[in-house]
Amino acid sequence: MRRTLIVALTLTTALAADTPAPKPILGFSDPAKEHALEARFDAALNRDEMRAWLKRLSARPHHVGSPYGKENAEFIASLFRSWGYDTAIERFDVLFPTPKTRVVELVAPTRFTAKLMEPPLPEDATSNQVSEILPPFNAYSVDGDVTGDLVYVNYGVPKDYEVLERNGIDVRGKIVIARYGGSWRGIKPKVAAEHGAIGCLIYSDPRDDGYFQGDAYPKGAYRSDYSAQRGSVADMPTYPGDPLTPGVGATADAKRLNRSEAATITKIPVLPIAYADALPLLRAMSGPVAPPDWRGALPITYHLGAGPARVHLKLEFNWNLVPAYDVIARLKGTDLADQWIVRGNHHDGWVHGARDPLSGQVAMLEEARGVAELAKSGWRPRRTMIYCAWDAEEPGLLGSTEWVETHLAELQEHAAVYINSDSTSRGFLDVAGSHTLERLVTEVARDVEDPQRNVSVLERLNALAITELTSPEKQKEFRDRKLMRLDALGSGSDYTPFLQHAGIASLNVGYGGEGEYGVYHSAYDSFDHFIRFGDPKFDYEIAQAETTGRMSLRLLNADFLPLEVTTFADTVARYETEVENLAKDMREETEEQNRELREHTMEIAADPTKPFVAPKAAEPVPYLDLSPLQNAVARLKTAARTFDAAPSHDDRILMHLEHALTRDQGLPMRPWYRHHVYAPGYYTGYGVKTLPGVREAIEQRKWKDANDQIVILAGVLERYAKMLEDGGSR
Repeated sequence: MRRTLIVALTLTTALAADTPAPKPILGFSDPAKEHALEARFDAALNRDEMRAWLKRLSARPHHVGSPYGKENAEFIASLFRSWGYDTAIERFDVLFPTPKTRVVELVAPTRFTAKLMEPPLPEDATSNQVSEILPPFNAYSVDGDVTGDLVYVNYGVPKDYEVLERNGIDVRGKIVIARYGGSWRGIKPKVAAEHGAIGCLIYSDPRDDGYFQGDAYPKGAYRSDYSAQRGSVADMPTYPGDPLTPGVGATADAKRLNRSEAATITKIPVLPIAYADALPLLRAMSGPVAPPDWRGALPITYHLGAGPARVHLKLEFNWNLVPAYDVIARLKGTDLADQWIVRGNHHDGWVHGARDPLSGQVAMLEEARGVAELAKSGWRPRRTMIYCAWDAEEPGLLGSTEWVETHLAELQEHAAVYINSDSTSRGFLDVAGSHTLERLVTEVARDVEDPQRNVSVLERLNALAITELTSPEKQKEFRDRKLMRLDALGSGSDYTPFLQHAGIASLNVGYGGEGEYGVYHSAYDSFDHFIRFGDPKFDYEIAQAETTGRMSLRLLNADFLPLEVTTFADTVARYETEVENLAKDMREETEEQNRELREHTMEIAADPTKPFVAPKAAEPVPYLDLSPLQNAVARLKTAARTFDAAPSHDDRILMHLEHALTRDQGLPMRPWYRHHVYAPGYYTGYGVKTLPGVREAIEQRKWKDANDQIVILAGVLERYAKMLEDGGSR
């Protein structure tokens, strides 16, 4: 008997020695227990359910204010209730214009009237719901009736107007035509109006998402000749959400601005058109030939204008308040129930929205069902989980923004992390967000298997990154870096109010890069398109649910919140170096331009046969005093390393670190944006500007503002460092 026991113990010891140790997880003293829970979660996921939900949710148009949009919200809420979540629908009444009159006519040198419609396709079962489909339009364009010569402005961003100026072309009193791309669409009419244009057309050039990329839909995945991209043109870099209730929730009793007071409605009329409608307009233009990088794939020579093409644009809208329905589902935690992990994806679409946003919505629903299955088996989360299905994201993040503004105080007190998703498809993991979450994201990516390659999604992503680096030195630097480097968040989805207004650490998560997609914001973003070109087997829908599910579960279960501040401090140091180099490069460039100008001026002045007017030199770039910022960054890096070296942390510190990077006064010209490390660019819209107060002041050559913002940002970082040093005093 004794010998048998000794043999059994020996075998057990040998087997234990051969069993690999569980992979470590930040915030967990017992990672094996968490890995086992996640394996049970994975086993519960079901792709057939996601496919059925996607077909049902995308069956009819479901823009904000539509009957089917409300039906979808109620259906989603019914699912959460059936799984055991405490579920409610919160309603907000928001301004949402819909088109009443849309006219685009070429009136000279020939005549042409644009069709401005997307025809039904036999191969797309839902494209024939014409009476329910909102036609192509840009939400929050002002009404207008204008006629003017046409000017082609490429992508319509500020640098494009510099090219026009060098070619002697002035857009004042004219209508501009811009192609989609290069920036968020709302920047195009904004910049056009600043330069004096009276109207703006935005068209989809086939070079960007049409036949230049691949076969057009329905033969292939890409944009067809009469497909147009709807979308909001509200000035979201000023503030997102309901234009009439900035800073407060658009509840029934909210005090609203008059429409004429709303800063985010455009100053000029703007309309999207398909390339079949744009072609006759562009063909009728003359003037200088467009630069090579301005030329699209249409069978014409691209000219800048102005004229002789002359266009009549007339737009009228129904300016209605409509209900937006946010679905909020809660699973209460146990010992840390007052700490909230918030998870969101919007449910409204411009038309059927199968990929944008429902591909992400059904993955979130399956994640929530998997979490509920764990709860039914006896597991309970330590922290409280809140799932949110947002309405009215497409017009400008209305559903999420109004909810955050309504619940701002309690979110700042209780919300630890917000995880967002939107569209997802086949391909590579793509995560952006707060840099305190880099280790969490890296460890999750390490533990999710890519459904095509049978390696982790982290390994697959790293292999791609290595091939894109240009030198052995950069490849070595990449290999030496142990963590995924997250992109910073600008705007474009529902993380914006959480991160940049409320100051809550946030992530945006999705897959993509291989699913073919040329039907963005069109009537053809449908179930039929998705199951052919998006993710036919729903393999990456499963991967998406596994990825965000692990993020949610680890945040819910961890001994302490898995945030790491050293990565954040190192990233801020990199951003500080970038603004230093920006100022240095601008100074050297200006000095070189002025030197060349002086030489050219001397040559002209030496020729008595030519009239002489001295050209104006560019304003020199002064030396900015960056020492307060440099000192703050140095202190931050030291404090962060000391803080992370501690064996455990107090969640009361970790929960409020991101909020320490905000100021109630906000950023210059746009106080709604309170975060001083991440913000959407004033002239990029979706694209991020890091250290935005300093960086944008330098870019806009506002030197006093730059010095002021250096001091303000240094103070913000000093406060953050002191929180780390003091152990979290707020």
